[in-house]
Amino acid sequence: MITVVYFWQIKKVFLPIAILFMAFHKFALMRLPGVSFVKLLGTGEGESFTPKDANPYRWGALVTIKENHLDNLDNSKAIRGWNKIAKQEYRAVLKPVSVHGLWSGKQPFEVKKLDWNGKIAAITRARIVWRKNVVFWRAVPPVTISLHQSPGLINAIGIGEAPIGLQGTFSLWESSAHLREFAYKGQAHTQAIKATEENKWYSEELFSRFAVIQERGNLK
Repeated sequence: MITVVYFWQIKKVFLPIAILFMAFHKFALMRLPGVSFVKLLGTGEGESFTPKDANPYRWGALVTIKENHLDNLDNSKAIRGWNKIAKQEYRAVLKPVSVHGLWSGKQPFEVKKLDWNGKIAAITRARIVWRKNVVFWRAVPPVTISLHQSPGLINAIGIGEAPIGLQGTFSLWESSAHLREFAYKGQAHTQAIKATEENKWYSEELFSRFAVIQERGNLK
């Protein structure tokens, strides 16, 4: 199994169509052969993870699919529909390297042993306990500043299953070593991990790393 991530920067005039696509395309993608998991994503700038961070003109999709069905996914009506309203597309084909946690009660990524020295993608996702949103938002800024200043980071954006209340990140790194340096040695991030354990912000969380097998387009 592979994971395919798409991000589309859409033309402003097509925002109503994008919202309709978000409502209906998950079901269309789930019906494709070889697909086991689908999430349609809103995005943000990855600066504060508050509603003001949302970018209503960039949307995404994450699909776990058997590798031999990749062409069918690319040529599906849903993906072609997004490309028609987009002025820019980014697509990454990923293979899971490590996964911890669950997404909507599932373990969506099939990890197999893989020796990889190239570019790494990281996907984090959390379901925040609603009554703790404000406390969480106040605690996030030092971590996002540290993330965007981290050596080896290529790009990072906020992601969520709606364009507001963003719950995660998609980031690209030059190597696993750079990602580990941020995750386990960065002071702001280690303090955030400690605060998460103390405050019980999340009712569900997931951290995953992927080998970037193929890219198309630009994430900027």
